[in-house]
Amino acid sequence: MDPAVAFDTENMHAPTSRGPSRGRAAPRHLDEAPSPAPTPLAARPAPPNLRAARLGVAAAFFSYGAAFASWIVRIPSIREHIGLSPAALGGALFGASLGALVAMPVAGWLAGRVGSRPLIRVAPLALGAALVLPALASSLLTLTLALVAMGLAGGTLNLAVNAQGAAVERAYGRPIFASFHGIYSLGGLAGAALGGAFIQWGVPTLVHLAAVGVGISALAWWATRHTLSVTKPPAAAPTTDAGSRPGLLALAPLGAIAFCVLVGEGAIADWSAVYLRDVVGASPAAAAAGYAAFSIAMTGGRFVSDRIGAALGPRRLVYLGGLASALGLGLALVVPGFWTVIIGFAGVGAGSSVVFPIALRAASGDGGPGSEAAIAAVSTAGFLGFLVGPPLIGLTASYVSLRGALVWVVLASAVVAVLSAAVQRRPGARAAA
Repeated sequence: MDPAVAFDTENMHAPTSRGPSRGRAAPRHLDEAPSPAPTPLAARPAPPNLRAARLGVAAAFFSYGAAFASWIVRIPSIREHIGLSPAALGGALFGASLGALVAMPVAGWLAGRVGSRPLIRVAPLALGAALVLPALASSLLTLTLALVAMGLAGGTLNLAVNAQGAAVERAYGRPIFASFHGIYSLGGLAGAALGGAFIQWGVPTLVHLAAVGVGISALAWWATRHTLSVTKPPAAAPTTDAGSRPGLLALAPLGAIAFCVLVGEGAIADWSAVYLRDVVGASPAAAAAGYAAFSIAMTGGRFVSDRIGAALGPRRLVYLGGLASALGLGLALVVPGFWTVIIGFAGVGAGSSVVFPIALRAASGDGGPGSEAAIAAVSTAGFLGFLVGPPLIGLTASYVSLRGALVWVVLASAVVAVLSAAVQRRPGARAAA
């Protein structure tokens, strides 16, 4: 670690000098040469241990995405093995959602007491073990219980990777948080590609999920050795910055932003192929291009949004992201040709890519007390949006049309733009990362 810089990690504020406080100059002899001007933090190379922490968080994000995608591609074979109806499968899938909804607030509470480092080390192991359970299920009940276990592990890992990612970003002193979410997307693409190959090669479901489970567990356990630990504030200097603790009023608009952006993500995930097939008249193979365009734009947007956000600021970037999503889907609805719809869905992906990471960063604030609970609250609100969006679209489509029902996503994107001011740092928060 750079000896000139002390990194206050998860309860940390902006990196601060170990030297005298800014308000008082250190006494020195008259013949002593003046100290050189300090190098700006953003211009300093990251210390090796901080780069290792970043690698560990990236590996955990990648593992999370790969595990989720590996399970998704095996849903049809597991459904066929157990013999479930679509309705029964839907009920079982809700078990994963229920587990995640329970786990995220509890993990936030726990991380506030022991830090997120123990969670980011243990949760991938739990998720790797739980990933095997659906392949062992033999009935609706056992599959539901297996998916509850997966949801509990996945929800815990969700909180841990976001809390650690925010802490690493603060230590770096420059925006890098959205790139972690891009790595999650890459993990999903890798998991889906590997799963497709295993299915093509005839690899049994149990062997496939066990191999992925062992792989992600080993990767995350090795890579997260150097993630950041909690540094308790000195007893003689208690924290008095009340603004660093999130309040319900401060979190409500951030939760609304997360809810709205994930309403759109869930709707595109579940309805993009149906829209291209039923409204545009695309072939089944071509209909898959809609979600592919959305996913590629989402992944690419997350890798460039940190740099763009550093230039524009988070408020303007979220405003433009909400606007791009609204205009993109509006184009797809007003001009339902194949290429206009593909471009529109890509616009939704690019616009959405920047919003959720920035909302979590804003909830994290300066990393003071309560930041883990704040991240958990905003994550949970977003997850609810992901769950609510698709059935809301389906219910509305049964009364109007799918084109009319997708207007909900346009409205949700507009709400994101309207609430963009909420992603500014909370009052009293220090040094934006």
